Amino acid sequence: MNSRLLDRNCNIVLKVVDERLWALFRSRWQHTLTYWSGFFSFGLCLALLGPTVLDLRCQTQASLQGITLVFFSQQFCLFVGSSVGGFFSKSYACSLSSLAVSTFTISAVFAFIPICRNLPMLAVAMAITGLAMGVIDTISNLQLVKLYQKDSTVFLQALHFFVGLGALLSPLIADPFLSDTDCVLGNSTSNFTNSSSTLRHMRNKLAGRHVYNESHFQFQTEGEVVTRVSYAFWIMALINLPVPIAVLVLMYRERVLTCCSESSPLLLDGDRQLGTPRSASEQVDLTSQEHLEPAGHANMLNCCHLSKLREVPLSFFGLHIFGGMVLFFSDGIVGSYTGFVYTYAVASPMNLPHKMAGYLTSVFWASITVGRLASIPLSYRIKPVRLLTFNQVGVIITLFLLLILYTSSVFLFVGTSFLGLFISSIYPCMLAFTEDILDYKGCATTVLVTCAGMGEMLLQLLVGSVINSHGSYSFLLCGMIFGVMGFAVFLGLLLVHHIHKTHSRAAASPVSVVEKSEANGANH
Repeated sequence: MNSRLLDRNCNIVLKVVDERLWALFRSRWQHTLTYWSGFFSFGLCLALLGPTVLDLRCQTQASLQGITLVFFSQQFCLFVGSSVGGFFSKSYACSLSSLAVSTFTISAVFAFIPICRNLPMLAVAMAITGLAMGVIDTISNLQLVKLYQKDSTVFLQALHFFVGLGALLSPLIADPFLSDTDCVLGNSTSNFTNSSSTLRHMRNKLAGRHVYNESHFQFQTEGEVVTRVSYAFWIMALINLPVPIAVLVLMYRERVLTCCSESSPLLLDGDRQLGTPRSASEQVDLTSQEHLEPAGHANMLNCCHLSKLREVPLSFFGLHIFGGMVLFFSDGIVGSYTGFVYTYAVASPMNLPHKMAGYLTSVFWASITVGRLASIPLSYRIKPVRLLTFNQVGVIITLFLLLILYTSSVFLFVGTSFLGLFISSIYPCMLAFTEDILDYKGCATTVLVTCAGMGEMLLQLLVGSVINSHGSYSFLLCGMIFGVMGFAVFLGLLLVHHIHKTHSRAAASPVSVVEKSEANGANH
């Protein structure tokens, strides 16, 4: 009898939660879909460069070593764009304007890349896409956190699902237009056979964004260029074009077509119906508070005014530092694994065929996408901190097993799948968890996104140099070290959270005592 009653109560609770989340989404559907589509653009741009880089080398007639410059320019400017993205969020109007400009820039650059005939021009174009991607990353995460607050975990999982979806689709779209042989037809004889298997090997190798010890591959740099890669970029530009149009439609609906508009936008007019009814004066106060004073999203120091900086506990800064370092290591693992798992698989002792090893990166991205999709229903049944703990432990166990079973090609695919599943939801859960601790002021989002971009860039460089000097086996060892360090930092974050919560209670208790004494005095 008790078990039936418990099951019935659980079903009622889940039904209420589902209805409440669905009501939240219905009132914010246009905003949510716009941010999701922006992250789809992010994913398209993130994964398109790797498969097309050899054809772009032909187009610019660059050397194999020189073409890796475009990887660095995009990755570095992605980090810069993530860092400055918070400054474009000083108002709701500027956030949408920046998002519209960034998403349109991606389409414009995709259309422009086919006419880049030299390496510096291509590097500048990819740097611009990196800046646009960084701004999209920060603004979309920040606005969704502000939009849903305590319910943001579910919608952040869906947001990051669209990155994986875009990253899966763009290589599939580009594949029919890639050259099967060396696309620069020169008069001299190359030092290797221009076979499709060789080019496939080099494409997978270049996914690591750095080339080490590949001087024996001599590609032609002068001659007739024969490539159809332009069609891939033009198709991607058209696919991405509805995204800035959707942002402009949202801006028109919110009456913020001019950046940093002084007029109050009509953001979420339907939200007032979700809670208890408010008076007209309360609605005006809420509107002015939400839309005319969002400057706290610009940077961390604005969240604690400079005049009150001494009153801010050290745990406030500790939450930002430890939260950022967790994402530094988790995104660093994602970047280094996608970059160098192929290099590890084709080297001794694994020695997988080039074609089979090339599937590993796709398996990893597919697992991340599936993991984020599965985390959407889990996010409102499991608290973010518990999901984070489970995923962090899962990452360490998977990397440890990969390290032990380093000669098993079967477990390499199995482990890659599980690693993608476990690591998939760490990013969105960490954003939701940290912002929840800090009362959704938006400060943590910019810091965490920037740290994630820094980790992806720096740890790839570190792993590449270690592999070059110590061999391919060090790839898994580096991943294990990063995983342990990330989990240690996460435990530090939980400790700082406990200290911060204790400090907040201690700071609030004197106020409660004063209010209670005043109430007793009024009664007497």
